[in-house]
Amino acid sequence: MSDLERPWLANYPAGVPAQVDTNQYRSMAQVLEISCARFAHRPAFANMGRTLTYADIDRLSRHFASYLRNDLKLARGDRVAIMLPNVLQYPVAIFGALRAGLTVVNTNPLYTARELRHQLHDAGVSAIVVLDNFAATLAEVLHDTPCKHVITTGIGDLLGLPKSVLVNFVLKHVKKMVPAFRIDHAVRFKTVLARGARMPPPKTDIGHDDIAFLQYTGGTTGIAKGAMLTHGNLVANMQQASAWIGRGMREGEEVIVTAIPLYHIFALTANCLVFMKFGGLNHLVTNPRDMPGFVKILRGMRMTAITGVNTLFNGLLNTPGFDKVDFSGLHLTLGGGTAVQRSVAERWKRTTGVTLVEAYGLTETSPAACMNPLDLAEYNGSIGLPIPSTDVSIRDDDGNPLPTGQPGELCVRGPQVMKGYWQRPDETAKVLGADGWLHTGDVARMDEKGYFTIVDRKKDMILVSGFNVYPNEIEDVVAHCPGVLEVAAVGIPDEKSGEAVKVVVVRKDPNLSAETIRAYCKENLTGYKLPKVIEFRDALPKTNVGKILRRELRDPPKNPA
Repeated sequence: MSDLERPWLANYPAGVPAQVDTNQYRSMAQVLEISCARFAHRPAFANMGRTLTYADIDRLSRHFASYLRNDLKLARGDRVAIMLPNVLQYPVAIFGALRAGLTVVNTNPLYTARELRHQLHDAGVSAIVVLDNFAATLAEVLHDTPCKHVITTGIGDLLGLPKSVLVNFVLKHVKKMVPAFRIDHAVRFKTVLARGARMPPPKTDIGHDDIAFLQYTGGTTGIAKGAMLTHGNLVANMQQASAWIGRGMREGEEVIVTAIPLYHIFALTANCLVFMKFGGLNHLVTNPRDMPGFVKILRGMRMTAITGVNTLFNGLLNTPGFDKVDFSGLHLTLGGGTAVQRSVAERWKRTTGVTLVEAYGLTETSPAACMNPLDLAEYNGSIGLPIPSTDVSIRDDDGNPLPTGQPGELCVRGPQVMKGYWQRPDETAKVLGADGWLHTGDVARMDEKGYFTIVDRKKDMILVSGFNVYPNEIEDVVAHCPGVLEVAAVGIPDEKSGEAVKVVVVRKDPNLSAETIRAYCKENLTGYKLPKVIEFRDALPKTNVGKILRRELRDPPKNPA
């Protein structure tokens, strides 16, 4: 396929343009300021019973920005780490940092001390905002990092009196969820806002080339790298996604459930930034792993949109009470981050009446690259069409374009593609060519209509006697077997075939046997794809976002069958 062949354009939904205006906004800070002015009295973020309006976000983020520039004397481009789950402090902190012309380093609160030390060192972080629950980890490594300024906060800090005091007290003294820590010179978040309110707002001319986020990749294939996402990258992806979903949006009326952590690029762009442009309300879920609690939250609201990964949707569907949620306003369900399984998507449609639309992206593409039309009648197993202003090409190992229908590496080019990896030109050169094409490491194919389907990750592909076996296919089949709750497939060494297929299953039916799974697979898979090892576990290892950690499943089986 040559660069000029774009069959997907002929199959775009009505009203979606081939190109978007990436110059409409100078920066994400400007997007925020425009939305705060337009939707000042509309709700912007809600969490644990408290709602902040756009006017509140405008005021509080301005105070935060003033403190960073005037009190801490941080300079344009300095890095500020945000180590928070989905709480109201998160949008205040990131928008404050962006308005101050600083670079946000999104930091996973569940990091170990080793992982946290690496990220703070690698990014050259000057200041960090950390939740009390995770401050003990920071205290352990702080002396060994360049970070000079620490802002601490409790989950309840922005919930208003008396709830803020009560929540913080219960978490610390009753539930014992705040390990003891000591960080000298740390300043409380509420103190920061109070001081910033007495200081002049910063005047910073931020442009497309300024780095908005250092977004660290998961590090599953080695040392975590910081993808440099500029204001231009984020503005572009917000514009692209907005153009794709905009026809169904009601400005100032949308309510999106944000259960994926906002420090993850999927929720950051799709939920926080895109819905901010539309004047929507982000309902922040702090602990989505508490599925009964999550369902209780959903039953107390009327959502219009929800995003998630496959494991989150599957978890909700298997939680009592979810079928009693009010789905009458729901019109957008977006799945990404990892492959959505057909069995989950079909059950979601039966339960909610709304098609689970799959999208595709990476940290390095801010993240969206492909998306299915929102008017899909049913799940189609595809990641959809390239979004506006985006080119996608399937290449062989030598970088040559491949014909329609033939699997190869999926490559992406567009204004949302990162600037590169922070201080890692060699790593950047491995994935990003001078021609602007990003090599994703994903194996995919394109059909004649321009729809792309992910076959698998290059590194996850299983080679059985010379035949390529893709874990996604195995997982999709096993997931349909009655009695299976979750499944993951990996390759394991095998003397005869080089590699063999191993599946790890979480039972829904406690009586489900390996023999039943083998028989089901035999009916649906060719011989070399059949699992050689079937292992049962109580749960699958996952990242905090819900991606299954396949690498941890390659260990010798604990309970082989």
